[in-house]
Amino acid sequence: MKNFSILLVCMGNICRSPTAHGVLQHKAAAAGLAGRIRVDSAGTHNYHPGSPPDTRSQAHAVRRGYDLSALRARQIVDADFETHDLILVMDWDNLALVQGQSAQRHHPKIRRLTEFCERHNSAVVPDPYYGGAQGFESVLDLIEDACDGLLKHVKAQLD
Repeated sequence: MKNFSILLVCMGNICRSPTAHGVLQHKAAAAGLAGRIRVDSAGTHNYHPGSPPDTRSQAHAVRRGYDLSALRARQIVDADFETHDLILVMDWDNLALVQGQSAQRHHPKIRRLTEFCERHNSAVVPDPYYGGAQGFESVLDLIEDACDGLLKHVKAQLD
């Protein structure tokens, strides 16, 4: 039985990528795919190694039924390019950084998470770190939409 591994990446791995990690893990479990889809997250920068997700990210996620409390920030490492089937970044800067860190052969698996959105039309998941509560809600809206589309994509790969 084939499995699929996804790495979600933002700058510091404390807001967007752990939110996407928690949402995708939750949705995969709800779809009965918890054992077949491996989800992880990382940052392009090593700003917060070992730290839990931002308290605002956690608070907004909990209101929608997602628990991020067990996640811890880490930086993307070379081994990630070998072990994941998809590496999904949150914005253009992170796309450039991740592509710059990886061998050319891995570039096809590096994409933006928002490419999988079905309802929203946004090129990126904007960084909510310096904004207010609405930014964290908007991030969740985009991530939930993208994760729905992503699960459809992954299910087709697993069949």
